[in-house]
Amino acid sequence: ERFCVRNSGAIAVAEGVGDHGCEYMTGGRAVILGPTGRNFGAGMSGGVAYVYDPDGTFPLRVNREMVDLDPMGDEDRAWLIERLRLHHDETESELARRMLADLDVHLEMFVKVMPKDYKRVLAATERAARTGGDVQSAVMAAAHD
Repeated sequence: ERFCVRNSGAIAVAEGVGDHGCEYMTGGRAVILGPTGRNFGAGMSGGVAYVYDPDGTFPLRVNREMVDLDPMGDEDRAWLIERLRLHHDETESELARRMLADLDVHLEMFVKVMPKDYKRVLAATERAARTGGDVQSAVMAAAHD
């Protein structure tokens, strides 16, 4: 229950969580390799979660008020592969071993949980950096939209 609640910067991996996972998370990253309970991501304003969803039912258990479910990009995939390797190396997880053995299939079954506000701030930061604008001002403007 309540895995990674108020996480503000840690990287955490779990092979399943109960209700209210990543509730009020403000930073860091969480990887969930197994089932989740209801109300995942409620109040999540920062950080990113990657949830394994082989049966496609995870969207029914997410509190969508503050988060979107996004496709993963190449950077997400590379980061997730490294976490799976570390998790396996540190815990000898059979689940991680099976995922690593068939990455092409299993990576497609992950859902990226991204807070809407955080996504807006990241986009504003990237835009300001690309155009030579003031990053701090862009972040403050995006945070108040």
